[in-house]
Amino acid sequence: MLSMFKLPKIASCFFIGALSVLTACANIDNGTGKIASASLVTSAMSKGSNTPLLQEQENEVTLAGRQILVGGSQYTIKGICYHPVPQGSDQRDFATLTQDLAIMKEAGINTIRVCAPIEEKAVLDEIDAAGLKVIIGFGYNQEGDYDILSGTFIDYVERYKGHSAILLWELGNEYNYHPEWFEGDLSNWYNALNKAAQMIHDVDPTHLVSTAHGELPDELALSLSPNVDVWGLNVYRWDQPGTIAAEWAAISDKPLFLSEAGADSYMAVSKDQYSIGDNQQAQADATENILDEVFDNADIISGVALFAFVDEFWKAGDNDVQDIGTERPFSSGVPYDGTANEEYWGLLEIDRTRKQAFNVVKEKFLNVPQRAITANIAY
Repeated sequence: MLSMFKLPKIASCFFIGALSVLTACANIDNGTGKIASASLVTSAMSKGSNTPLLQEQENEVTLAGRQILVGGSQYTIKGICYHPVPQGSDQRDFATLTQDLAIMKEAGINTIRVCAPIEEKAVLDEIDAAGLKVIIGFGYNQEGDYDILSGTFIDYVERYKGHSAILLWELGNEYNYHPEWFEGDLSNWYNALNKAAQMIHDVDPTHLVSTAHGELPDELALSLSPNVDVWGLNVYRWDQPGTIAAEWAAISDKPLFLSEAGADSYMAVSKDQYSIGDNQQAQADATENILDEVFDNADIISGVALFAFVDEFWKAGDNDVQDIGTERPFSSGVPYDGTANEEYWGLLEIDRTRKQAFNVVKEKFLNVPQRAITANIAY
């Protein structure tokens, strides 16, 4: 794993891992995956389609068993990790947002996962207007900038809890891999996570709280974090992330989605039919297998945020060029060379040229099997 985190500031931006209330009484339209509760239907009839109450209900995020609901409809996350940094820079910049959203819609993407809060309301407004949702990530120590340590994250939640672009509030990213950030004791992190989740519940009853955990959480993580509603897991098990479904079902009845999964387009070594060097075919094949496994396990896995939207030149060296980075073949579960080639993870090249994997995602996301839309419904 390439770590770009610098203490004491603990960032939440995406990096590859080390192996790296509506419920019972619902009517289901199996053609659409729609769940209509009596209370929602009554409100819609009595209040009218343009009232703030109905708009809030249409965007309310709730649970039904292992399923995430948005406005009473099952919501399958067809997501992408999005951190647009221009060539030559190391700072996020939304200058290409309009172009990027059009590309996302082309691919059937419905969810954007960001590693830090989006402060510009105009950006959230444009994402909402495009019909996409956002998973907003908060870091632990961001030197008081909407972080968990200072408690300022709740100011952002208060400010944007009514924005219809919001899907989930996400607390932390793979912090279980870094006990050194928490005085050597991960219970310190899980206690902070649980407290922060409760703070969100206290001020925002219309959205759910998630976390991005590296791989399957252990008993300590689950027992100390009961206020987490939806668990996001960053899973790099070659091209077979679906193996985590049964393992998760054995330890929790909460919803699960893959907050990260995917493959890069560079082979550090030759393996099987994949030659060393830039290899879009390897990425495309791995992405196809990963998405098949996600949707084949839709009774447990509520979708995925693929890593990542565009190549990121800022991660491994000179920000002006695409660096290979540290080559450590077979040191992780990243297909198919076991190396996280950090600057090659995009479905798009830095100039927004579509890679082969983009076409795979487009085909899969626009044709999600019907069972993946309806299988998660529980009473």
